[in-house]
This record gives sequence, structure tokens and C-alpha cells, in this order.
Amino acid sequence: MGFEFASLLGKLGSSRLGTSEYSSIVSMNLFVALLCACIVIGHLLEENRWMNESITALVIGICTGVVILLTSGGTNSHLLVFSEDLFFIYLLPPIIFNAGFQVKKKQFFRNFMTIVLFGAVGTVISFTIISFGAINIFQRMDIGTLELGDFLAIGAIFSATDSVCTLQVLNQDQTPLLYSLVFGEGVVNDATSVVIFNAVQNFDLSQITTAVAFQLIGNFFYLFITSTLLGAGAGLLSAYIIKKLYFGRHSTDREVAIMILMAYLSYMLAELFYLSGILTVFFCGIVMSHYTWHNVTEKSRVTTKHTFATLSFVAELFIFLYVGMDALDIEKWKFVKDTPGTSVEVSAILLGLVLVGRAAFVFPLSFLSNLMKKNQHEKIDFRQQVLIWWAGLMRGAVSMALAYNQFTKLGHTTFRGNAIMITSTITVVLFSTMVFGLITQPLVRLLLPTPKSLTRMISSEPTTPKSFIVPLLGNGQDSEIDLGPHVVRPSSLRMLLSTPSHTVHYYWRKFDNAFMRPVFGGRGFVPFVPGSPTEQSTHHLVEEETS
Repeated sequence: MGFEFASLLGKLGSSRLGTSEYSSIVSMNLFVALLCACIVIGHLLEENRWMNESITALVIGICTGVVILLTSGGTNSHLLVFSEDLFFIYLLPPIIFNAGFQVKKKQFFRNFMTIVLFGAVGTVISFTIISFGAINIFQRMDIGTLELGDFLAIGAIFSATDSVCTLQVLNQDQTPLLYSLVFGEGVVNDATSVVIFNAVQNFDLSQITTAVAFQLIGNFFYLFITSTLLGAGAGLLSAYIIKKLYFGRHSTDREVAIMILMAYLSYMLAELFYLSGILTVFFCGIVMSHYTWHNVTEKSRVTTKHTFATLSFVAELFIFLYVGMDALDIEKWKFVKDTPGTSVEVSAILLGLVLVGRAAFVFPLSFLSNLMKKNQHEKIDFRQQVLIWWAGLMRGAVSMALAYNQFTKLGHTTFRGNAIMITSTITVVLFSTMVFGLITQPLVRLLLPTPKSLTRMISSEPTTPKSFIVPLLGNGQDSEIDLGPHVVRPSSLRMLLSTPSHTVHYYWRKFDNAFMRPVFGGRGFVPFVPGSPTEQSTHHLVEEETS
């Protein structure tokens, strides 16, 4: 009887699932199993000074692609078909949001002008150099027909750094200044690259005039400001709703759900209105961590912190695992198999342009940034400049997605020039991620050795939601508490410009405490309601720090 029932279930299942649905289920099962393998192997290699989880996922993806390629007789190398919508709509938002949610805000905003210099001005410089080099070099080579818009798109594609891999190779506690600059620049850089890429596709490039150039510049500032305001507005709205309605007295699930959905809604609204979803969801994460997170119950705080981190972690692994498999897609390589040397040559030229383009803005803009800073410990020394230059050389999923958008349709192309650009992009992404990524951690240890006492302190520090109120710098200057009366009020414009980070933060804190937190909540400003989250421990911490 049991056998007959099992047979009946099998027949029902086979009748419900067609061949395509069944193969999709098999592919998803294999892909999820590979994700589990990436987690296990990444854990085993946790102490390895060379490997990190992104590189591990990339290697596993390549090995899996080789196996699939051999078993399929050289016709396929991946389990899933790459989709730009899958990347930009489902995978990228949790990564960027969690980065904003976990970022140490004081350190980020202390270096905000430098971050904008690197992320916006630097990306434009890099875009100009790469585009100019591509136009002058590739037009002399036999790589197929490419138009001016394609060359400018190449500049935008290879100006996009890989902020995902940066998160894997740098430590926010060991190198706070370096992490803040490289990661903050990566977020602004990705947004700027996407804006430039969209501008290249939407504007008439046959007639480039001064008016068009100013229109491009105005369009960038419009997108930057409106995207930031949209993200901040979504974060403030979520804080106000949770503070006024206090879902936690009935169910903490509602608190967690409203935070997740409001964050994702901000990203989708940005995409709906053709803004930068990357900037929007990043600043939404910053505002939520400053206000909303302190308005929910203690259980919801722990839940949201680990939920956002987990979603981001899985999305990162998913991206690198798929990029590794997709790198061996036979559809892309069969059009360049007659001239493999040309593809290698193009890849080498692109890598060289990336190296030169990044060096062309990191060192000059670092010098300019140092001129604006009076405190010696806030200046970027030459070793840190080298690491900033090196850590931003990695190219990843954003470059892949933009290249697919420009040079492919339905995952492959039949034009030789487009095929060469796709294979070259894959080569640059693999080489920069694996080679530059492998060398980054040893290079950090070589140029910026960490004191043993700090290493022991970091390794023994528990990872809890309280990490948001731990001082952000070793000397204790980065605490999020009010700076108090020891901050000197600027008596002149010259003094204000010489110490901008201290004075701006001082006045922001005064404004925040007087107007923002009483309305939107936050640490120490949540009114006590029976069953609500208590802030006693935080108040005690603030009193100890200010006394």
C-alpha cells in the first residue's frame, strides 16, 4: 500500500512539473548546495591570510563550470542564466543596504568630502582616461566594429570598482580610515558609474557641446541629491511609523518586516523614478541604523542586524559563485576562439588603463584632501594612498552587469567586437578579483601592521548590536555621543574651514538632539512605554563617556 501511494505521488509530481520546471528545480538544488559548500569551505579557510569567501566562491564557481562544461559536451557551463534584473533588483540591494546599516557613521561622515572626491570626481577622471585610451588604442586594432558610444561605455564599465569584494578584504576595526575611504568611495563610485553609463546610452553623442556637458554634470548632481534625499526620507518615515505605532507591543515580526520592506521600497522607488538605487538604499541604511533601529524592541534589534547581514552575505556568495560559472560560457568564447591572442591583448590593455586611471586620481586627490585637513592623524599618508589605489583595482559584478547591458542580448552576442569586449570583461573581473584580491590582505599587513594588543582586542570583541555604540577609532574620538563642551566654537571662517570635521559634527549633534531625535527617536530619545525597549544601559554608557 505504501509503495502504491509513493508511486501515485511520483506520477502526480511528474504530471504537475514539466521538463523545464523539473530542470529548473534540479539547477536550483545544485546551486543551493554549492552555496552551502562555499560557506563551509569559507569557514575552514577563515584564518587563511590569502583566501577570502568571495575568492573561494569564485574558484568553486569556476570548478563547477568546468565540470558542467565537460558533462554537457562543451555546450554549457552554468546552472542559471545571468539576468541583469536578478542582479540589480534582487542581489545588489541587500548588499548595499547592509553596508550602510553597518557602516560606522562618524568615520564615514568625517571623511565625507574625501569620499565624494574619490567616488565622484575620481570616477569621472578614471572614466575619461579609460575612454580616451580605448578610443585611441582599440580603433587601431582589429577587434570588430565599435562606435563612440561603445568606447564611452567601456570607460563607465571599467570605472566601476567592486565594493562587494572590498568588504571581504578590508577590516573595519583594524583599518577604520582605510575601510571608510575605500568602501565609501566604492558606493559613490558604483552610483557614479551607473549614472555615466545611463547618460552615455541616453544622450546623443554625435553632437557633444558645452551645453550637453553641463547637462550631464547637472544630471549627476540632481541624481546624487534626490537619491540621497529619497533614501533618508524612507529611513525617517520608517523611524516615525515604528516610534508612533510601536509594533513591538504586539509582534516583533511587524517591526522587522516594516524595516525590510521600507528599505527595499526605497530602492525600487529610486529605480522607478530613474534615480540611483545604490545611493538611495545606502543612505536609507545609514538613517535606519541611526533612528529606526533604536526604536524597536531588543529582540528586533538582534534579529534585524543578523537578518540584514545574512541576506547580504548570501547575495555576495551568489554573485561570485555565478560569475565563476558564467566565465566559462561557451557562447561567449566561441566567437573569439580563432583569435584568442586578441582577447588577451585587449584584456591586458584594459587592465593597464584601469591601473593608470585609478592612479591618476587617487594620489592627486589624496594630496588635495590632505591640504584641507589640519590634524595630522586625519591625513592620508603615502602607504594608505597605495592601499586605496590597490584595493579599488578589483572589478566585479557591477562591471559584468553593465557590460552585458551594452554588449549582449539574451546572454550572448553574434558580433565579434561585442564578443571580445564581453570575454575581456570576464578576464579582467576574474584576474583583478583573484590576483589583486589575494594580494590585498598581505599588502595591508605589510604596509599597515596591526599592533598585537589591538588584534587581541578585536578578536575578543563580541559581535552584538551594541557594536553600534562602540568607539569607532582607537583613540576614542569616534564615539557617537555628543562631543560636549570641549569642542571649541569656531570664532572665524578660517577656523571653521581648518577644523570642519569637529565643528560640523558638533552642530549636527546639537541639531539632531534638539529637533530630529525627539521626532524620529533614536538612542536615548525613545519614550518609555510598558513593554518597550529600554535605553538604561545606553544612558549609562553616555553618562560615563561624557563624565
